[in-house]
Amino acid sequence: MEFGQKPKQSRRMIGIGSVIVFHAVLIWALVYGLARKAIELPPPPIETKIIKEVTPPDKPPPPPPPKLETPPPPFVPPPEINIATPPSTNTITVQDKAPTPPPRPAPKAPPSFPLKVTGKGCRAPEYPPISQRLGEEGSVVLQLKVGVDGRVTDSKIQSSSGYPRLDEAARKALSLCQFQPAIVDGQKVPAWGALKYTFRSE
Repeated sequence: MEFGQKPKQSRRMIGIGSVIVFHAVLIWALVYGLARKAIELPPPPIETKIIKEVTPPDKPPPPPPPKLETPPPPFVPPPEINIATPPSTNTITVQDKAPTPPPRPAPKAPPSFPLKVTGKGCRAPEYPPISQRLGEEGSVVLQLKVGVDGRVTDSKIQSSSGYPRLDEAARKALSLCQFQPAIVDGQKVPAWGALKYTFRSE
């Protein structure tokens, strides 16, 4: 009897042990699998997006109000005014016109006289003795400036005689002459005049 019960108990123990082992393996598989899944499969990150606020398009501005032309003021005809005019009387007016005086004669222009340079009243130039010995002869033309008092204020040789001694002798002598000054519009004025003198040996 005892020999026959041992195999029965060992089978039971084996069955119980296998059940325990199966549960242990199942628990371990669940725990290990879930833990690995939890490690390997982390939750996906949460993506955040900024959503732009959609603004409605601007409304077009309202059309300007129509311009209303002001109507012209009503035409009011002016009142008719009748003015009684007095009867016209014919009057004759006489204007005494003074006789027009005769035109005045134009004033006479003051006299004007040009400068006249002549040898009258002048002392003749002295003939240089050396020129006489050498036989120097010729005519010299002088330009003389006569002032308002008739005296010569300046002189210069216009045409030479060909001999400087004769020219200078004539200039010195004729510059001492006195002439009638020129008159323009009734007033004496300085003026230039020409005077010719000839040296001739006798």
